[in-house]
Amino acid sequence: MTLAANPKTQGSRKVSGTQKIKASDISLSAPPGKLGVSVGKLGGSAGKLGAQGGVQKAWGDLKTRESATIYGSRIAEHLREYEEAGKALRRLQEEIRETLALAGVATKKKKSDLLTTIDRLKAETEDWRLSEVNRDFSVCQSYPQVVIVPKSIDDESLRKVAAFRQGGRFPVLSYYHRKNGMVMMRSSQPLTGTNGRRCKEDEKLINATLRPGKRGYIIDTRSLNVAQQARAKGGGFEQEAYYPQWRRIHKTIERFNILQESLIKLVEACNDQSHNMDRWLSKLEASNWLSHIKEILTSACLAAQCIDREGASVLVHGSEGMDSTLQVTSLAQIILEPKCRTIRGFEALVEKEWLQAGHPFQHRCAQSAYSNSKQRWEAPTFLLFLDCVWQILRQFPCSFEFNERFLVTLFEHAYASQFGSFLGNNEYERSKLKLKQKTLSLWSWVNQPTELHKFTNPLYEPNGLVIWPSVAPQSLLLWEGVFLRWNRSSKYQEDAYEEMIHIIEYNKELQVRVNALRRQLAELETEDGMLLETP
Repeated sequence: MTLAANPKTQGSRKVSGTQKIKASDISLSAPPGKLGVSVGKLGGSAGKLGAQGGVQKAWGDLKTRESATIYGSRIAEHLREYEEAGKALRRLQEEIRETLALAGVATKKKKSDLLTTIDRLKAETEDWRLSEVNRDFSVCQSYPQVVIVPKSIDDESLRKVAAFRQGGRFPVLSYYHRKNGMVMMRSSQPLTGTNGRRCKEDEKLINATLRPGKRGYIIDTRSLNVAQQARAKGGGFEQEAYYPQWRRIHKTIERFNILQESLIKLVEACNDQSHNMDRWLSKLEASNWLSHIKEILTSACLAAQCIDREGASVLVHGSEGMDSTLQVTSLAQIILEPKCRTIRGFEALVEKEWLQAGHPFQHRCAQSAYSNSKQRWEAPTFLLFLDCVWQILRQFPCSFEFNERFLVTLFEHAYASQFGSFLGNNEYERSKLKLKQKTLSLWSWVNQPTELHKFTNPLYEPNGLVIWPSVAPQSLLLWEGVFLRWNRSSKYQEDAYEEMIHIIEYNKELQVRVNALRRQLAELETEDGMLLETP
């Protein structure tokens, strides 16, 4: 940088009426992404400078070496502040970019994720395809824009099937079992009514999932009596005459007000301060909460057993197919699929089987058990699912990458959250409200390295096998981490958890030392063998 000086300044060297200050005296550097400055010695004394703008004014008053040093240090200090501010801004931009990437704000990626899923399916079978029949949500508002359906079924047939199923929820792929090629589908109830209405396109769609010579199972999450009552109101179930290759099984899973009353009674029992054992056990039994857990887990195990052990495909539905149906399909996948037991895999499961599948979070989680008013559609459906996952996690503590804290966090955010993941009742409402553009995803926060370690299970060891949880009454316990979290001190549990982590880390260190000693022993044995062979 060249600065013009007064030619009358004593001790200065004239160059065409101006003084050239050496680069070693003042140097300004601004490499990409940084802004730095270094101020060197000023030879001699400087007079008024001929530079323009702020630099001319700043350096015009420099008379001595001391003043030059003072002003130079001040400028350097301000420039360092600008440099730090620039670094902070770039860090913030990078964090925002990473957050948006994790949140999946770019909605165009949604379809690419489904394309990835269908690509994995194509590696196993050519029987499935992506359908955009619902791209404008005209066929089913509670379904996503893109679904996976049998390849042999065209979109026009899907529209006819949607008209035959309650709420337009036609059968779609929920899970593909790579071990034997069997599948699990989900839908709502067929609208057969008392006249025994049928839909040939529906029959063709369901039969398209069967292998030649194979039978399938329809798991209806209602009792036979409830299903028959629904038939009288225009709903119903699949008639054996029209679906001869399918066997229908009824499993009773309660819904809506019955589940909400159960939660209210359970919370009341947990808050009882009488400390009376008989009173506590009586209230716990009266809530029927653990009975609901047992029924849901039993139905999920049945679906998993049909797929893995019977080698049969499964269709799961209740009435609307947005509550008990999702509990069964998602829990069956946790039992069958090891990826669903990882943190990212479980997030994908909740996204696919609950958020995109149209579970109405806004209706079900509008209030809590402490609310004085009772909402018609209020029900702890998702909480029951998380409780079932915790029961399996407790029975298989080394098979899950996430811990109990992760499940508790999901429960909290389902009812009250600063993120947009659980807002709205379905993808149509979230799209209409532009939540992906206006809010961040819960996963963007959970997946940050600073937070992720809090939700990681230190006992986790990948287990590629199917896990079969026990549903015996003696195996099911009250989830204290949710229902008794405010009634007990967590200090001792936290201390025990920290001690467990310490033991695990120490065990890893010992294992590394053992492996190193084994390698040394093998090397010594090799050397001894070579010495013995030497004549």
